Amino acid sequence: MKVMIVVTHLLGTGHLSRALTLGRGFQAVGDQVQIVSGGFPAPQLKTQSLPVLQLPPLRSDGVNFTQLLTPAGQLADAGYHQTRQTALCAALQQMRPDVLITELYPFGRRALRQEFKALLQAAKSLPNPPKILASIRDILAPPSKPEKATKADAVIDAFYDGVLVHSDPQATRLEVSWPVSQMLAGKLRYTGYVAPPLAGPHPKAEGSDEIMVSAGGGNVGDEIYRCALEAANLMPGHRWRLLVGGSDAQTRIAELRQIPSPAVIEAARPDFRQMLSHAAASVSMCGYNTALDLLQANTPAVLVPFDAGREVEQSLRATSLAPLPGFRCLRSADLTPHRLIAALEEVIVAPRRSVSDLKFDGASRTVEIAREMAGAQL
Repeated sequence: MKVMIVVTHLLGTGHLSRALTLGRGFQAVGDQVQIVSGGFPAPQLKTQSLPVLQLPPLRSDGVNFTQLLTPAGQLADAGYHQTRQTALCAALQQMRPDVLITELYPFGRRALRQEFKALLQAAKSLPNPPKILASIRDILAPPSKPEKATKADAVIDAFYDGVLVHSDPQATRLEVSWPVSQMLAGKLRYTGYVAPPLAGPHPKAEGSDEIMVSAGGGNVGDEIYRCALEAANLMPGHRWRLLVGGSDAQTRIAELRQIPSPAVIEAARPDFRQMLSHAAASVSMCGYNTALDLLQANTPAVLVPFDAGREVEQSLRATSLAPLPGFRCLRSADLTPHRLIAALEEVIVAPRRSVSDLKFDGASRTVEIAREMAGAQL
């Protein structure tokens, strides 16, 4: 079976990371996979043998997802968008997939709706149209206006065969963050959480007894890093390590190193998940992939959800995790070195949590659903 997964990450790298995990799931059963990525390259993510077609990349202007910027920092014009659209549709024509998966759209990425609609129309026009599936995380950014949900429903109804919800419905249902119409309810397929296999311990036990501070793969989180550097001066009993992501990581690292602190500051690492299992605690935002990493590693964690602009997704997720042992949430507006230390001291001594009842096999379940819908045999 041939599978095309189309994803554009605009701020962090969570959407691309999840798409890669799905791609590896399809590869594991012998399917031919093509990832089409429209965000900036993320070298810290391992693509391994997955073929990744890079479109002319875009990123958001901070949390303004209606302003899309080129690598030169300029607003993408109509010609730039047309080049992306042409390359995307050409990739579809060349592969002619049995299954087409769009990450987030049409529940988000409305600024890219022209290229997505061109892709969907081209897919429907193929001699043997693919099964078309939307791929969404556990919690979405709620629609700011009712018509946004209505428009998403119209696209789903016209083009999509199903919506893959990468959540365990025992923990979080889509209704928590998005209005679910009768039509949409009939197309939802809960897969469980899409998480890579357990990372296991680090071969060199790196991260042991450390407080690891991270903020995903985007150019965000500086307020968390700066607070952590001050807290490290007040909590010398632990080694602190800051892992900085984003395309301008080296510039930001140089700036952070100007702040007197005993903490180690370095770029985001591909062995982060292995290090987590040894850490005394984690300080991070609460994106989808980070939350799953923390749950799988059973790491005590202080969550500072990203809430700039009108962003509420991470706050909703953090609220859902807060009742579990070893989690503590701090709003960014409440973040101070002393409050961070108090929260860390609380989670470090908390009982270890158990998440054995949650489903983390979302990638394999996605493969089963897609192959069943496409009529393929496992």
